[in-house]
Amino acid sequence: MKYSPNTLTVRADSLPTGFCPSGIAFRALALIWSIAGLALAPSRASAAFLSGEALDTAADWLALFVLFVVPIGVIVLFWLVHILPEKIAENRHHPQKDAIKTLCLLSLVFGGMLWPIAWLWAYTKPVAYRIAYGTDKHDDYYREMAHNVRTGAVGREAIEHLKGELDDLAAKGVLSAELRSVRDELEAVLAGGGNPSANGGKS
Repeated sequence: MKYSPNTLTVRADSLPTGFCPSGIAFRALALIWSIAGLALAPSRASAAFLSGEALDTAADWLALFVLFVVPIGVIVLFWLVHILPEKIAENRHHPQKDAIKTLCLLSLVFGGMLWPIAWLWAYTKPVAYRIAYGTDKHDDYYREMAHNVRTGAVGREAIEHLKGELDDLAAKGVLSAELRSVRDELEAVLAGGGNPSANGGKS
């Protein structure tokens, strides 16, 4: 097969015997159309699914979702993650949970840089606080336990242990007036030989 020096076309007098250019061109064209049809099949299907006004409506709703719903969801998720140290401190009855809560709020001002400190603080056992004040629990813990005593959900052994902790606080002189009333209530329960629920909720 020979080519003309000035063109890219095949010279007719140089074609071998039995050569059929129209047949090869037809096969090549059929192959190209087959590949193009496979490539365009998904786009044609999607275009048939939504078209015209329906496609515009779907695009409008998607834009509204991205502009309004997604930012609100991101803000809510960020807030829930940001207050995790505070929730952990509350569940563990951490005696310094108010300070941890304040640190979480300050972390918002400092771009979240203080959040890891609040997280670690919530999980840290307050040994120094216990040495100074005789307990590693927040006052809310004793108020919650006193409520459980009134409802009869706490056994006598637990009541004795709770009263012993309050006695230690009283010996250190750090027992508040509210916790002193809780201790007196527990002492009355133990003196009565049972829970307040045994006699109608009265000690």
